[in-house]
Formats: sequence, structure tokens, C-alpha cells
Amino acid sequence: MHMRARVKGVLENPTWEQVVEREPLIAFSFYLNGRIQTLLAIADEIIDDLDEGISETFVDGSRLERADTMMWLWTLGAYEVVRTMCQAKSCFSDRAYNNLALLKKSLSTIRVPAAKMEKPGKIIPVNSNRSPSGLDVLNRDLLLGDPESTSIISARSILTEFDKVIASITKDDVLGHHEASYSERHRKNSLI
Repeated sequence: MHMRARVKGVLENPTWEQVVEREPLIAFSFYLNGRIQTLLAIADEIIDDLDEGISETFVDGSRLERADTMMWLWTLGAYEVVRTMCQAKSCFSDRAYNNLALLKKSLSTIRVPAAKMEKPGKIIPVNSNRSPSGLDVLNRDLLLGDPESTSIISARSILTEFDKVIASITKDDVLGHHEASYSERHRKNSLI
């Protein structure tokens, strides 16, 4: 099932309450909600490429290369979206924030070796003469992160984790609009 399959049909002349019930993150940021929908669409494409690119009889290198490239871009975007949400802690319930913080940690494990070409939490380079991702043929999956680490994450699992965390956020979890977090942070900084 595609990650976007959870989105319901079109609402005709919806009220604000109906919109927020359906897509709670609109109450945090219309813009960010749109970026999340884009990430979910890209995730669907990556899964399709993995499903079509690996079978019991062959591996389609071009489909896997596309899945790997899209996974790299998805990781960068997903990390930034989740980082922005975590930065606006006051805009989310404790439950939603804690789930987002755990997701951010998982995303960081794969983002740092991919984007910064460093080992997570260290200023030590990862080997740059390596394949961008490992391959798990049996599970039709890409393996992400520092290949010299035990903290390898499967592409399918991080895509699913992102979807589950985002889908778990309800209208009651969104306590404020994105811009409101800046006034809260400004207030805290002025007290220092």
C-alpha cells in the first residue's frame, strides 16, 4: 500500500475544522504540510523502484540507482522537515514531539554519512570510495548509513517510520502555528 493511500477523498467546501481533522499539520504550517505530502509521494516512488528493481531472478541496476538517488534526496528533505518541527517544540504535544525527536535521531543516522560524509556524532570521514547504499536483495531493500557501523537502517523501515510518525499526529497534537514557536524562543532567549 502506498503511503499516500491514507489520504481520503476530496472535501467539497470544507470547513477549517474538517481540513485540520484530515491533515492536522496544516494547523502548524500549510507550507510544511505540502513538503510532507511531497516526501510521501517520493517515498511511494522509492518503494515502487525497489519492488520493480529487485526480483528473485534479476536486479535492475537503473531502478536501484534511481531508488538510491531519490532516497538520498528524500533523506535530506525528511530530516529538514522533522528538524523544523522539533525546533518548534512548543507547537506540539509531548507525545508528538517525542515521536518526532526519535524520528530525527533515526534520520540523522543516515543523513550525516550521506550529506556530510562523516560518521554520526564525530568529525571523522566515512569512506568515500563506497557504494552510496548497501543492498539487501532478500528484502528488496537499500541499506543506509555508515557501512562501517552497526547502525545501518533499511530504506523501507525509515520510510515507514516517517509515515507512521506523521500519520500519528492528530489535530490535538498541534498546539500552535510555526511562527508562534519563534515568539516563544525569542522570549526564552531574552530571559537569558
